[in-house]
Amino acid sequence: MPTTEKEINNNLFDQLEIVEEALKRARREQASETVEYLEEKKKYIERKLYQKPSLSNNE
Repeated sequence: MPTTEKEINNNLFDQLEIVEEALKRARREQASETVEYLEEKKKYIERKLYQKPSLSNNE
């Protein structure tokens, strides 16, 4: 499990990249329900990634 904020952020960036790639494909295929679902997941990941205060105080 990630223990430092850097590790957590790297994990979140990896998740964000996967969701963005899937979102591109869903838009190309005009899968509107999937696009909606992935946009919600993207917002959730971004909210965690950029939250204040940070996830940990191990800076």
